Amino acid sequence: MTRRRLVRVPASSANLGPGFDVLAAALALRLEVEVVETGAFAVETELAIARDRRNLVVRAFERLAPADRFTFKIASRIPLSGGLGSSAAAIVAGLMAADHLFELDADVLALATELEGHPDNVAAALHGGFVVCADGRVDRFEAPTGLEAVLVVPGEPVRTSEARAALPAQVPMADAVHNVAHAALLALGLARGDWDLLARGLDDRLHQPHRAHLYPRSAELVRDARALGALGATISGAGPTVLVWTHYEQTAAVAQRLRERADGWAEVLRVPFEPQGADVSAL
Repeated sequence: MTRRRLVRVPASSANLGPGFDVLAAALALRLEVEVVETGAFAVETELAIARDRRNLVVRAFERLAPADRFTFKIASRIPLSGGLGSSAAAIVAGLMAADHLFELDADVLALATELEGHPDNVAAALHGGFVVCADGRVDRFEAPTGLEAVLVVPGEPVRTSEARAALPAQVPMADAVHNVAHAALLALGLARGDWDLLARGLDDRLHQPHRAHLYPRSAELVRDARALGALGATISGAGPTVLVWTHYEQTAAVAQRLRERADGWAEVLRVPFEPQGADVSAL
């Protein structure tokens, strides 16, 4: 019997403002990978990605098992660049496919973190919802009822390496204290469903100000989000995508104002926070 698996993995937004390399959330855009034991290696996709063993799904798969006899059919609604966890989703998909096909019971989170280089995106992709990554562990919780998201995805990408290089090696104590305080406010606001606490908690001084020159229009949207009717906004991962946080009663109006602001340089997507993490099924 031909072995066949379908893996579905959500997008993710990391940092969430003050939670640099610690906080992340899953978003309802998905990567789908069908892995079929055809007897020969192949990658089939319409995406602008590698179709050989450099492919990230394949590289992750081969971290656990040879890909020689498998065809990988890849489709995705996750923008390939922009800070929405496309690489994390690919890594998780490859690992989960191999783990399920060969019944390995692997530590997918640890392997995905090793391949990605940090845990936040892969943890959100695996578990869904919101995650806190600390001390090698992941703690997950649900989004409060009524919280919604709008994404502003610029057409011009920013290299993650360039975004990382823009960060200082040291930060002032006042900025560190500011982020600790606001990450605590954000977590408390999410846990309580307290919109005022959540909105206050979105402010960051560790990474967004240092990267603003890389995506000035995205940075301007973050600054103006409340004036547009949102709870606030954060740069998604290394950027330049903006995650705009809204209460459901304001989402439609905020999305329309964002479309007017983003006309000609970015796509606006109304994308729910995703409670379901990655899943794999036999076909």
